[in-house]
Amino acid sequence: MKVGIDSYCYHRQFGEVYPGQASPEAPLTFENFMLSLEGLGIDGVSLESCFIPRFDASYLAGIKAHLDALGMDRVYAWGHPDGLEAGQNESAYAEMIGHMEHAKAIGASVMRVVGSSLRYRAEPHGPQLEKLTRMFSDASALAAKVGVKLALENHIDYNSNEILQLLKDVDSPHLGVNFDSGNFLRVLDDPVEAMRKLAPHVLATHIKDLRPVKGVPADAWHFFSCVPTGDGLIQNEALARILSENRYTGFLAVEIDFLHPDYQGREDWVVRESIRALKAIAANL
Repeated sequence: MKVGIDSYCYHRQFGEVYPGQASPEAPLTFENFMLSLEGLGIDGVSLESCFIPRFDASYLAGIKAHLDALGMDRVYAWGHPDGLEAGQNESAYAEMIGHMEHAKAIGASVMRVVGSSLRYRAEPHGPQLEKLTRMFSDASALAAKVGVKLALENHIDYNSNEILQLLKDVDSPHLGVNFDSGNFLRVLDDPVEAMRKLAPHVLATHIKDLRPVKGVPADAWHFFSCVPTGDGLIQNEALARILSENRYTGFLAVEIDFLHPDYQGREDWVVRESIRALKAIAANL
C-alpha cells in the first residue's frame, strides 16, 4: 500500500485561513511545496487545483515533469470548497469539465471531484442526488473520452448509502470515490462500515484522524478536528486492510483541514507523523 499527502494539508500556508486559526508565520508558494515533496519520502500527491497558480500548458507540463522525475503517483483535485453546489451550479459543472484536461496534462489518471458540501447538508438530499446523478452521468462519459476517472469525495454532505446509490445510478467505470475517512465520521457514519460498502469503488483517499475539541459546539464541522494518524478515533488500519483486500491500487493520502488545538501551527510535524504511521500500517498489511 502506497502513502502520500494531499496539498490541502498546507491550506493555511497557501493563504486559506479558517476563522479561529492563526495566520501562518511564513506563506508557502506552490513551487516551494512541489520542491518539498522529495523530502517527505512519499509515493503520491493529490494536488488541489485551488492552489495551482496557473493552468497554461507549459506550467502544467512542468508539474508533470517534476512528478515524473520523482516517480510519484498523482491525483488532480477539483471542487474546493463547494463543488457543484448540490447540483445547482451549471457554471461549476462547466469548470469541472474543463479541469479534466488539466488533470490529463499533469499525468493524473484520477481527478477528485466534489458534488456538494456542508453548506447544503441541511437541504433535502433527494433532489440534490437526482441533479448530481445527471451531472455525473454526463461528466463520466466525457471523462472516458479524456482518459481520466472521476473520484467523488464525501464532503461532509452525504453518507455512504447516498454515495453508493449515486454510483449505482450513474453506473459508469469512470466514476468512483475519493474516500475521506474523517468526513464520514463528521456526518456520524462509521468510516469502517462505509469502507466496507464503498471499497470496490475507491479510486483515491483522504486519510484523516480526528478527535473532539472541548468547547467547540458539537454541531460545528470542526468539532472533530485533525490529529496525527493514530492519535484519534478513526480505525485507519482497518480501512487500509479493507482497501488492500479489494486490491486498491492508489495511495493513502494524508489530509489535514482544521488542526486540533493541541497541534495548532504544527502542520509539517503532523504530516510527517501521519506519513510515518501510515507507512507502518502499510507494512503490516
